[in-house]
Amino acid sequence: MPSNTPYRGSTRKLVLAFDVGTTYSGISYSVLDPGQVPVIKGVTRFPAHEHISGASKIPTIIYYDPVGKVRAVGAEAMRDGIVEAAEDGKWIKAEWFKLHLRSKIGEGKTITDHIPPLPLNKTVIQVFADFLRYLLQCASTYIQDTHANGPDLWNSFEDDIEFVLSHPNGWEGKEQSQMRDAALLAGLVPDTPRGRARISFVTEGEASLHFAVQNGVLSAAMKKGEGVVIVDSDAGGGTIDVSTYRTQDAANTYEEIAAPQCHFHGSVFVNVLARVFLLEYLAESPFLDDLDHIVHCFDKTTKPRFRDAGEPQYVKFGSTRDNDANINIRFGQLKLEGLDVAQFFQPSIDCIVKAVLNQKKTSLHSLSHVVFVGGFAASDWLFDSVQRSLSKSGLNVLRPENHVNKAVSDGAISFHLDHFVRTRVSKVTYGVVYAAHYQEHNAEHTKRLATAISLPSGLSAIPGAFGVLVPKNTQISETKEFRYRLAQTFTNKVNFKSTTVSIWCYRGDNLNPSWKDEDVGSLNVLPNSVRCNFHFPLTENYTKLATVIVDFTHLPLEPLVNKTGEAYYRVDYEVVLLFGLTEMQAQLAWQEKVRCS
Repeated sequence: MPSNTPYRGSTRKLVLAFDVGTTYSGISYSVLDPGQVPVIKGVTRFPAHEHISGASKIPTIIYYDPVGKVRAVGAEAMRDGIVEAAEDGKWIKAEWFKLHLRSKIGEGKTITDHIPPLPLNKTVIQVFADFLRYLLQCASTYIQDTHANGPDLWNSFEDDIEFVLSHPNGWEGKEQSQMRDAALLAGLVPDTPRGRARISFVTEGEASLHFAVQNGVLSAAMKKGEGVVIVDSDAGGGTIDVSTYRTQDAANTYEEIAAPQCHFHGSVFVNVLARVFLLEYLAESPFLDDLDHIVHCFDKTTKPRFRDAGEPQYVKFGSTRDNDANINIRFGQLKLEGLDVAQFFQPSIDCIVKAVLNQKKTSLHSLSHVVFVGGFAASDWLFDSVQRSLSKSGLNVLRPENHVNKAVSDGAISFHLDHFVRTRVSKVTYGVVYAAHYQEHNAEHTKRLATAISLPSGLSAIPGAFGVLVPKNTQISETKEFRYRLAQTFTNKVNFKSTTVSIWCYRGDNLNPSWKDEDVGSLNVLPNSVRCNFHFPLTENYTKLATVIVDFTHLPLEPLVNKTGEAYYRVDYEVVLLFGLTEMQAQLAWQEKVRCS
């Protein structure tokens, strides 16, 4: 898949994109040669890969032995005899571990019971790091084996590789920070400012847009400048990511026109519902012991082939000797009613339809097309059901035919090379929590008078005010700064060494959130070790994203005098928020040595 523009760098460079999925993962890469148009390629050969169908992805699985040593990863964890080896060695299987990185806010808190636990004495960052390390080893072997002078080529850029890590639309700074920590632990880059800068992130929605652009899928859909909804979900994915874009005036530039969404109704949750159904259906049968294998066979054959709820469906799991007429098992095949199988898909279908219609409702521009990418889109039942529903709202639903399973990893490389999206939409309201100067004629202040505090300046203030930096659904360009002015007063200059400011987000529906004790949503009960030093509870609608600490000991502050004649000091500063590509940055800005003429 070629990019359009020659690489303008002065030295050869390698870009690697790791798409770590819930059940399957892939690698794409591009060797950048000065003056040459980059080509996006995929790693299509892995250890023990000959046993896995699908040329470009491997299972997201790790086996650990009792002391925590990695024993098998990826396709190696699916080879013949691995189950017996794991039982004999008392190995522990880690799977779906990506979902342990998720935010526990909103939908993320409802799926805990469906996610396999992490191995004992292993954190999600450690498991993620082990898998990233394995992916790097696979990329190294593949590139050295398939390129001319492969070892020399790899050695020429091994210490300067740039990595792009993709993640669901719903992940934010906390999850990105955990992924970066895992990359450092895996040895992808050194723990230095320059090393950290070699890791970038892209949402799966934006990566899918780049994939669709590169494959010409959007050329017809965007001719009139109307918006297009991108729905991404892998064949074994845990999330459904929904994003909406339209072209800008400049060639090959796009703007996000609705806040992106992320929902936990991906393909794996079809399996979850199938398992729940079969657990009850097989409860009185000896075949209950084969539940894991039956669900596995359902996932590989019955689920992708399902297209008619009016016909019975069959799960081939055993031999001709496996029979039980009471539960419709004959010659190793389990017969299921098509209507039952349809119900396994229904929550995912309803989720996609609702999400797309919400994008249509909140979009800043009109929408005309919906594009499905990712392996889940290959399901005819899912696609046809969504298409029927959305066509009633005047939306044309389509899916590309080529390499849908490589959409995210290939799109992540295109994101790094082509950088199509220049404007994004805020998913939440960003702001700061501070103490507002008391105003006796302000009703919101007087009803909170019992919480008032005295400041060194002699004024009173009401804590818990929420100052909005960026409202929800705001279009944000990569270069735009958002600022909010604050001040801190103190009595002892010697003891004043730094100031700490936290960036908060509000996730509720209030268009003008002003106080943190309003519209709090559900209370999150957290361990004491992670509680903040605020006098109000941590809530679901208000969550802390980041903290900025600045050393102010060098400031030549002059004392001020309050109304009672007491000396105090004051520092005025601005909280600055930037969004860059897909990562938020927070800073404090202040003035020093200003002379007035």
